[in-house]
Amino acid sequence: MASDEPNVSIGRADNSSFAFGAHARAETHNTAAPARDETAEQLLAAVQELRADLARLRENEQVARLDSTLADTEEEITRTGTAGEGRIQRLREALTDAQSILTLFSSAGAVAGLLGM
Repeated sequence: MASDEPNVSIGRADNSSFAFGAHARAETHNTAAPARDETAEQLLAAVQELRADLARLRENEQVARLDSTLADTEEEITRTGTAGEGRIQRLREALTDAQSILTLFSSAGAVAGLLGM
């Protein structure tokens, strides 16, 4: 860099755009995270707690299937602010299928209770 060129330093710039040069153009399309109601917040917290508990178990097909369903539920709530009825139904089925391993965790009871099971 020549000594007459400006020195540019950009620190943290979340949700920002920058354009440099004669014909540069920058656009930012930021979207806020979707709002979650209290029920979605409670379900998200319970799903995260159950996933943490499942990590303590020796992995098998049943644990992997349930964890995958919980991960999908967590992702949907985070992305959209809610879990759709189809997602809730898949989660109910996964909890029912894994009932034998879930009796160990109170977190499973919290998720089931929030699903009306």
